[in-house]
Amino acid sequence: MIDSDGAPAERVLAEIRELRALDRPTHGGRLFAYVYDPAVPGLDELAAAAHAGSAHVNGLDPTAFPSLLAMENALVGAAARLLGGGPGTTAAEVVGSVTSGGTESLILAVKAARDARPELAAPRIVVPASGHAAFAKAAHLLGVTLDTVPVDPKTLRPAAADVAAAIRPETVLVACSAPSYAHGVIDPVAEIAAAAAAAGVRCHVDACFGGWTLPYLRRLGVPVPPFDFAVDGVTSISVDLHKYAYAPKGVSVLLHRDPALRAPQYFAYADWPGYTMVNPVLASTRSGGPIAAAYATLRHLGDAGYLRLAAATRDAVTALADAVRGVDGLRLMAEPESTVVCFTATDLELDLFVLVDELTARGWHTQPQLRYADLPPSVHLTVTASVAPRVAEFGPDLTAAVAAARAAGPVRLPAELRALATALTPRALTPELVAGLAAGLGLDGGQGVPERMALVNTLLDAAPPALRERLLVEFVSLLQRPSW
Repeated sequence: MIDSDGAPAERVLAEIRELRALDRPTHGGRLFAYVYDPAVPGLDELAAAAHAGSAHVNGLDPTAFPSLLAMENALVGAAARLLGGGPGTTAAEVVGSVTSGGTESLILAVKAARDARPELAAPRIVVPASGHAAFAKAAHLLGVTLDTVPVDPKTLRPAAADVAAAIRPETVLVACSAPSYAHGVIDPVAEIAAAAAAAGVRCHVDACFGGWTLPYLRRLGVPVPPFDFAVDGVTSISVDLHKYAYAPKGVSVLLHRDPALRAPQYFAYADWPGYTMVNPVLASTRSGGPIAAAYATLRHLGDAGYLRLAAATRDAVTALADAVRGVDGLRLMAEPESTVVCFTATDLELDLFVLVDELTARGWHTQPQLRYADLPPSVHLTVTASVAPRVAEFGPDLTAAVAAARAAGPVRLPAELRALATALTPRALTPELVAGLAAGLGLDGGQGVPERMALVNTLLDAAPPALRERLLVEFVSLLQRPSW
C-alpha cells in the first residue's frame, strides 16, 4: 500500500473513490441506518471546509487552542438550551462536554456515576433491556455490573415499578431512553427519574438518537412526553449532533444538570515528569475537525432550519408507517413516536430476512433486528429528512419485495447448522468450526460480505445472544484482514 516514492495525489484520490463505490449510499434517502442526511444543498461543502480548517487543531489543551474551547462551549450551550438548560428552568447551571459519539457519552455518564461513589466496591447500573448496547459496553469496560429490566412486549417500554425494584444500595445510575433505538419509543422518563431520585441515584436519559428532534417535533404538535431537564430527577442527558443535528461524525454532547455532577467525569494525572494530563472525555488528543464541522452545521441550519427538517422527517415517518400498514403480513412494532419506523411479520411464511435482501436489491438499505426474549425479529428504519422526497417510491417497492420474499419462501437452515446454533456454546467454537461455518455462509475467502445476508441472519437469529456475540466477533474478524 505504501509506495517507496509515494503516490501522486490524483491516484490516491482515485483509489479512495473506487473503494467508496462499494459503500452504501450516504445520500439520496434510501439508507435507513448509520448515516443522517438532511439533503440541504451546500451543507456538505460547508462542513468539509470547516473540518479542514480545524483538522490539525488539538483539543488536548484548550489554553493552546481557544477556538476549540469556544466552539465546544457553543455546542454544549445549544444542546443545553434545547434540552431544558436555558433560563427559567431548574437546570440553569447545566454543563457538558463534547465527545466523539453516543457510546463515549454513555461510557462517561457511567464513569461519572461510578466515580462519584468511590466507597462502593461493586457498583451497579440499572438499564432497560431496550437500552443501547453501549451501556453494556460501559459496564464491561468500567467494571460495573449491569442489571437489565425487561420491557413489555406490547408497549416495548420498561415499567417504572420494575426499574424501582431493580435499584440496590450499590446502584450508581439508572438509565432510560428517549427514544430507544430499536423501536423508537420513549421510556417513562418522569416515573423512572422519580424512582431514581427517591433512591438517591443518578438518572441518565439516553437521548443520543432523539434528543435533537423531539423538542422540534413537540413544537410541531407531536405529543412528546417530558424527557429532558424539565423532569425532576434527570441528572444527565446525552445527545448526538452527528445524528439529527446533521453534523458530520463524530460529535455527541453529554450534559449534566450541574457542575458537581460532572466533576467525577474528568481524569487528571500529575504523578509523572511530563505535562499534567487533564481530560474531560476519554480521548486526550482530539482533532478539532469534527467540532468545527458541527459548529458550522448548527450555525448554518439554525432553529428554523431544524424545525423545517423535523417537519419533513415527521411527514416521511407518517408516509412510511402508512406504507407498512398497507401491506398484508406486516405490522408495526409500535406506532411511531419519533423518527423510527419498525415493523415485523405476522405471516410465518414471510421471512423478514429475505424481505430485507429483496429491499436491498431494490435500492433500500434497511436494518434487520434479531429476535430477543419475547420480541420477534424486526426491520428498523431510521428516517431522516432526505427520505421525504423518495418516500412515495417505498410503498410499491415494499409491496413488490414482500411478494418476492413470499415467492422465495423462508430460509431453511441445514439441520446441522440449526443444531449448532441452538446447542453450541461460545467456548466450544474452535477455529476449524468457525471456518466451516463461515464457508457455509459465504463469509470466507476474503470476498467481503455476501450480497444476500438472509442465511447469515437466520443462523444468528436461531442462536442465543452469547453465541451470537461470539459468532459475530469471529465473522467480523475474518473480514478484517490486512491487505498487503
